[in-house]
Amino acid sequence: MATHPNLLEADNSVLLVVDIQQRLSAAMPVTDLQQMLTHGQRLLRAAGLLDVPVLLTEQYPQGLGPTQADIGECLPGSARIFNKTGFSCCAADGFKQALADTGRQQVVIIGQEAHVCVLQTALELLSANYQVHVLADVVCSRQVLHKDYALQRMQQQGVTLSCHESVLFEWLRDARHSHFKTISALLR
Repeated sequence: MATHPNLLEADNSVLLVVDIQQRLSAAMPVTDLQQMLTHGQRLLRAAGLLDVPVLLTEQYPQGLGPTQADIGECLPGSARIFNKTGFSCCAADGFKQALADTGRQQVVIIGQEAHVCVLQTALELLSANYQVHVLADVVCSRQVLHKDYALQRMQQQGVTLSCHESVLFEWLRDARHSHFKTISALLR
């Protein structure tokens, strides 16, 4: 049976974690931040189990600090980390090549800030012919309105908006998957 081309496949996906850093996170609304961290941890654990490559960026880490510890400790050993000063991840040295080297076409984006780095990255990746999925429940902005406008703008441009649970179940596709019990347990 043919599948819809916009359904995510674990063997065609990359998880992109954008700038979930200590000092930047401290400026986010507390509830949104906690949701982003919790859902991000679930996605990272699932990515590790399902061999989904993880790319992570840090925006000017000298000023904004390192990646949040709760995210860093969930990174698979094969995760690639890129420092950047440009707002789009595509501006980071080696990022575009690392993404191309995965051979995958679906990019699942989480992180902050939705209206700056996430937005610019999503639009540039769309322009480079990637299928881009931004997870509305795993992105933050300092102001909720800025996040809302960014999500609206990205969707208008062709980015698929989704949530972390949809991604997990699309990666699994079937309750008979060998990692179904482990991944579904993450949601409790």
